[in-house]
Amino acid sequence: MKQIFYLSIITFFLSISLSAQNTYVFLGSYNRDVTAEAIQVYQLDTLNGNLSKIAAVKNIINPSFLTVSPNGKFVYACTDTKTSNAGSVSSFEFNPQAKSLVFLNKQSSGGENPVYLSVHKSGKWLVNGNYTEGSVSVHPLLENGKIDSIAQNFQYSDGSVHKERQTRSHVHSTIFSPQFDYLFLPDLGADKIRCYQFDATQKQPLVEVKIPFTKTDLQSGPRHMTFSPNQKFGYCIEEMSGTISAYAYETGTLKKIQRIKTHEDQYDDFSESSDIHISPDGKFLYASNRGNENNIAIFSIDKNGLLKNIGYQSTLGKHPRVFAIDESGKFLIATNVNTGNVVVFKRNPKTGLLKKVGNEIKMESVSCVQIKRI
Repeated sequence: MKQIFYLSIITFFLSISLSAQNTYVFLGSYNRDVTAEAIQVYQLDTLNGNLSKIAAVKNIINPSFLTVSPNGKFVYACTDTKTSNAGSVSSFEFNPQAKSLVFLNKQSSGGENPVYLSVHKSGKWLVNGNYTEGSVSVHPLLENGKIDSIAQNFQYSDGSVHKERQTRSHVHSTIFSPQFDYLFLPDLGADKIRCYQFDATQKQPLVEVKIPFTKTDLQSGPRHMTFSPNQKFGYCIEEMSGTISAYAYETGTLKKIQRIKTHEDQYDDFSESSDIHISPDGKFLYASNRGNENNIAIFSIDKNGLLKNIGYQSTLGKHPRVFAIDESGKFLIATNVNTGNVVVFKRNPKTGLLKKVGNEIKMESVSCVQIKRI
């Protein structure tokens, strides 16, 4: 019996040790210089939150947003962002054993200033949104991880009421539905969440639907979206108004059930909300505020999908553009563009509140983080 007991203890701690070694953190940036490290890769120690650098990539401009393939073998990046008359998407092969990230190829993004991209669960399709020209592009992905030429591209010209920021469409993200059978496009410039059916079996997978968009409040500026783990609710963060709109979700349709502010009452001159994620247990929602606040707003989620603000956590830097929650729900990692620092927080699973842990990473103009357990 003692041998079985000790063997169980050893197995338990070994499993913890191994899990601490196979979670990886991918950082993108506005490096603006081919000699600077544009993408960095770290190992996350899931025992203490420490980050250990294992790889980096140079010779590529402004990989401002990243995503990782479902199998963890490939990393895709929006590249040449905020570059006049340019815009591309690039692929990289990640080898955790060799501690390497190797450039594979790149393709035109189909519009200027790509800002967001998503991979279909099949690993066979890449979808990116182009902010400046207001468009979406779909690329087939090859088995070797390379990106094929554009299969579909839709461009939009309609804007909204703000005379400076909404003169035309600005697609800010490309979000798959929970079943990956619909694609949602929050459009900051048009105050719309556009929608297509996504048929992964077709050569041109985006299929128009009867209701092509959901209107948001005027001058709200929808930016990013996320869906609840139970697939019943969707949440869209609105950059210009500093609000979150909550929706009941069913088969490609969104029905608004709530609108709640992300910022604190003391900030009348609100600047910009940015990113939004839900904890894996579905109990808490997190949203980042830039500008005067530079924090993560924390909300509890009721069974009916409604949000309740329960606190704020400073990101300990300025301009938290993107943050991420690891698959276990134990950690939240925030990137601060203007101060160039990456901060790891540990989540309290009962209260949802955050506490800084681990070591802080410095990376100039760091703009994106993705976490993947492989």
